Amino acid sequence: MEENCVNKHGNREAVETTDIIIVGAGVAGAALAYSLGKDGRRVHVIERDMNAPRRIAGENLMPGGYLKLIELGLEDCVDEIDAQRFLGYVLYKDGNGVTVSFPLDKFQSDVAGRSFHNGRFVQKLRDKAASLHNVSLEQGTVTSLIEDNGTVKGVHYKDKTGRLLTARAPLTVVCDGCFSNLRRSLTNPEVDVPSYFVGFRLTDCKLPKENYGAVILADPSPILLYTISSTEVRCMVDIPCRNLPSVSDGEMAHYLRTLVAPKVLPELHTAFMSAIEKDNIRVVPNKIMAAAPNPIPGALLIGDAFNMRHALTGGRMTVALSDVVLVRDLLRPLRDLSDPYAISKYLESFYTLRKVFRASSDPTMEDMQQAYFGYLGLGGALSNGVSALLSGLCPRPLSLAFHFVAMAIYGVGRLLLPFPSPKRLWNGAKLLWVASSILLPFIWSEGVRQMFFPLTVPAYYRTPPGNKGIKV
Repeated sequence: MEENCVNKHGNREAVETTDIIIVGAGVAGAALAYSLGKDGRRVHVIERDMNAPRRIAGENLMPGGYLKLIELGLEDCVDEIDAQRFLGYVLYKDGNGVTVSFPLDKFQSDVAGRSFHNGRFVQKLRDKAASLHNVSLEQGTVTSLIEDNGTVKGVHYKDKTGRLLTARAPLTVVCDGCFSNLRRSLTNPEVDVPSYFVGFRLTDCKLPKENYGAVILADPSPILLYTISSTEVRCMVDIPCRNLPSVSDGEMAHYLRTLVAPKVLPELHTAFMSAIEKDNIRVVPNKIMAAAPNPIPGALLIGDAFNMRHALTGGRMTVALSDVVLVRDLLRPLRDLSDPYAISKYLESFYTLRKVFRASSDPTMEDMQQAYFGYLGLGGALSNGVSALLSGLCPRPLSLAFHFVAMAIYGVGRLLLPFPSPKRLWNGAKLLWVASSILLPFIWSEGVRQMFFPLTVPAYYRTPPGNKGIKV
């Protein structure tokens, strides 16, 4: 940072204080740096690697996420990166297809989802943040938080030359992603890895419906396909942890050829087999972690570092950008960040206001898949309600709970037809048990009051320090 000087303290060098330190310059970190910089904050961003990320996740931005980009003034970051419009999914099962379109009729024509190369999008966000004179982006690895009497004062980090440095600020925002090494200092994480996504790129092919992704509910592995450029289709195969074959010895390629390829859409089969032979297979864990905040004065945790949902939902970037908008709006009334205890108490409202549903980590049973498929096939308000949730346009827990329960009831009714028998009654009871085992633990972990009755949570009414009587 231009105005910062460096002082030596023992074997470390200390960078003088700024307003806010952001750890991580991914989607959440770069977007937050830009939004806070636009509000006049002096922001110091520390990112482990400033090169364009090479990820097979973070490639689908739902329409709700695009609306957040507009709120942040970052919608141009999806321009000139060969991003593709994304209008919904076609869901396939047993050779039948159901189209699930995002309900975009009430929005302007440019509002839609986008799919792209994650690295290109992140670099555009970083460029926007770096364009502000009061935002500094630095390559470095944060090793720990600086804590003093239970308050975070900044971070220890190594810059790209290996120098040990410290950076200090009244507020440190940690958003260093799903592999965060600072998470345990700021939350009580219980990370579940129910499955892995095996990803690779298909070329010289098109999906059956333009601007629509494809989800194939296949056994043993669901398959997700979507375009990431005008010439490439991303294929993601969901494989349970207990069955994960090895990539290095060829077991994965054999698994994909023999068990997955027969379930792929016929028009994509040749491209699918060709991609496997090119040996560009990559594997990433599908991590799920409920939000379990452990507020510490002087620090805030957001994005995937704080809360993760199954990647199959495609909602991670939308939630991260929603977090950014919320943090920006909460911080806007504050001119003085020097009282960490008052700021921490005030920012507790963030954890109540951000509640959005995540996916279940329970493997989907055949009856649940059939219920989901059939429920969407009913069309009308039922199908639109589900697609509004998936697209991030309706992030209401009550709406998701309603559709989840309605889907379970529909599934039970389907099992009982044409007439109830002991076996059908037993299968219906099992379906209800599976549905409740998905829904109830999640509600418990996220908090019943926080999800369904946020107005009864005291943190909802936090007022900015120094602005008593003004409720935000």
